[in-house]
Amino acid sequence: MDLPLHPLMEAGMGAASAPRTNESRMVAAAVAGQVSHPLARVSPYRIGRDGVLRLLPGTGGIVLNRRVGDRAVGLAADHMEAGVSLNNPGRDDAGPRGGSNRALMFYACVGNRARVTSGPVTGAVGTVVGKHGGINHVIVDFPPAVKRRLCIGDKVQLDAYGQGLELPDFPQVRALNLSPRLLRRWGVRTEAGRLLIPVTHTVPAELMGSGFGRSEGVLGDLDIQLSDARLVRRHRLNALRLGDLVAVCPLDYRFGPSRRAGVVTVGVV
Repeated sequence: MDLPLHPLMEAGMGAASAPRTNESRMVAAAVAGQVSHPLARVSPYRIGRDGVLRLLPGTGGIVLNRRVGDRAVGLAADHMEAGVSLNNPGRDDAGPRGGSNRALMFYACVGNRARVTSGPVTGAVGTVVGKHGGINHVIVDFPPAVKRRLCIGDKVQLDAYGQGLELPDFPQVRALNLSPRLLRRWGVRTEAGRLLIPVTHTVPAELMGSGFGRSEGVLGDLDIQLSDARLVRRHRLNALRLGDLVAVCPLDYRFGPSRRAGVVTVGVV
């Protein structure tokens, strides 16, 4: 199941051979959501770490002028979801309330193909680029021309493929929310029994914020705090871009995020 990535996700990813995987035994499934409307809190004000009240756009909806590859720092926004935000508000026939949306969150993996199935741009194709816990949205990147014609409520179906991915030669490595098609284009390679993973930045674990303490590492996200100017300069974090693949050290995300010496977690901004 080798689906072409969106060109922006291919940029900078070499053709190096990927490590051996269990892809031949994996299962792909279709899951669906709809373009969500932005949400606002009871109070529209957001309090910054400097104690200043600000009025800023936040989560949900269709972000028209930001996407993968753009700067992630210094924007006049708070918890912006750069792309098209999806959720599944459908009624559940069985199981606990909200199960359909949790399934969308669980099945979706970064790099999955997304296809619009209703509205004026039916048939348009995009790529899953992230998940946002708490608000429980899946974030999809589409070309700007598609985003400008998408409508709130349009339906989008994903070729969900990635949960259960394993690297048999590296049993100590756990892959979460990673599609095989992204792994193939990432440039990950093996050398002398080691797994070499290209990243744009390393992030010290002491900068990680909201998201710590969860009991799982699949449905949510973990915030990078930029309040320590010294560490931000040292690790060039003001240069972070949407879609960057970064290494957080030492961080163990396998069973919920926690600090653990000698463990590295790689994630997408």
